Amino acid sequence: MKVTGRELPLRRFIAAIFYITVFMLSACSTNTIKLAEDKNFVVLIAGHGDSLRSLAKLYLGDESMYWLIADINGVREVETGQELVIPLKIDNPTGVFVDGYQTIPILAYHRVSRKFTGKMSVSIEMFDEQMSYLKRNDYRIITLSEMIPFLRGERPIPRRAVIITFDDGHHTIYQNAFPILKKYGFPATLFVYSDYINKGGLTWRQIDEMTSSGLISLQSHSKSHTNLAIRLDDEDEARYHSRVLQEIVLPPELMEKRMAARVFGYAYPYGDTNDYVIEQLKKHGYELGLTVYPGGNPAFGNPFLLRRAMIFGDEGMEAFREELKTFRTVDLH
Repeated sequence: MKVTGRELPLRRFIAAIFYITVFMLSACSTNTIKLAEDKNFVVLIAGHGDSLRSLAKLYLGDESMYWLIADINGVREVETGQELVIPLKIDNPTGVFVDGYQTIPILAYHRVSRKFTGKMSVSIEMFDEQMSYLKRNDYRIITLSEMIPFLRGERPIPRRAVIITFDDGHHTIYQNAFPILKKYGFPATLFVYSDYINKGGLTWRQIDEMTSSGLISLQSHSKSHTNLAIRLDDEDEARYHSRVLQEIVLPPELMEKRMAARVFGYAYPYGDTNDYVIEQLKKHGYELGLTVYPGGNPAFGNPFLLRRAMIFGDEGMEAFREELKTFRTVDLH
């Protein structure tokens, strides 16, 4: 078929439109498409390479808030072409709703051993099974520091949030628990009494390796693991106050000098405390105090009476699951 001079420009125009359309369709498959936006939300279609963290960094200014996008859309990861809602405004940072409120379980471990050696010791197999359960069931393991703005009503935390802690500072934390925490990418807090470091407990080398991983935070469990809630038989009030002061002030001085990281949390030895001890913690810059009273922690809880679930080695997975309640229903009718 012969092409005339008039038809040639038309065919070139049609070809150009075709190639532009192909290019735009190709671009749509690789780039984010914003469908709508107001002061509260952005609605978009995810492009190639988008992730929860990259979208949180772009729209929320903080990639650690990725869980907010995951929770509101009910997803674990982003797929190309998926429609997503990005919340730009946080209206309920305290997790309190008309039918109940969010509560944060804090798990407390002591030893993770190669075999069962007593109630305070969890076997390696049991600890791995517990961490696997948290991972498989989409629990969000958060850092202890994330509790501070939550308790102030300033910042929300993920639904199904859980905190992992260890008390005392035994070698088995480094030898047996730390590799499993790395395997699952879970952060944890070590509450160590400072007299135990390099003197039977964890060494500074082990602590440095764990804290350098970005998963482990070192916090205070007193100087000598003495019960601060009671006065000793040979103590008058002045000597009791002096002992409490040393047990509160000396650990962060040592830890912060060694690690160049702030100590903000205090796990009471034996889980015991009183009004005087709490007053001194506040006076000396601590922001959180942790007991071993059972139960979860709502945003309106006392930051110096945080509850923790003791995880014992002679209890099974059913008992472990019972400690993971992240929402308490309240009947307001």
